[in-house]
Amino acid sequence: MSLATGQVAHQTCRRHRAGEFRKFLDAIDASVPADLAVHVVLDNSSTHKTPAISDWLLELPRFTFHFTPTSSSWMNLVERWCAELTNRMLKRSAHRSIAALTADLNAWFAAWNDNPKPFVWHKTADQILDSLKNYLTNL
Repeated sequence: MSLATGQVAHQTCRRHRAGEFRKFLDAIDASVPADLAVHVVLDNSSTHKTPAISDWLLELPRFTFHFTPTSSSWMNLVERWCAELTNRMLKRSAHRSIAALTADLNAWFAAWNDNPKPFVWHKTADQILDSLKNYLTNL
């Protein structure tokens, strides 16, 4: 997901191995202008840490991987965007096959990217932390 534009790069695949992840990274590389740095936030899946991916990363220094702490929730815009996908498409649909689900997902991604909307935080980090502090104090 581009923070600046709200556009989402996507790829559906039946398996989640290093090969599929590499193809996804290649697609991102092809779609992002060559003069821009690419920061990728990842969970700690072993797929992201294989020698094949490490070697690929060495060849493309404009890519930087950032790993979320083990067992943490993303609690960020990606999770929020997935909630949009769930609420606006998945909860209202029924699919008789993986092919039908994939087709609907691809259509939804395309529609989203035709008119993307970046998520904007309305509160500062200090406001959020103050609110959390007040909540925890009142427990």
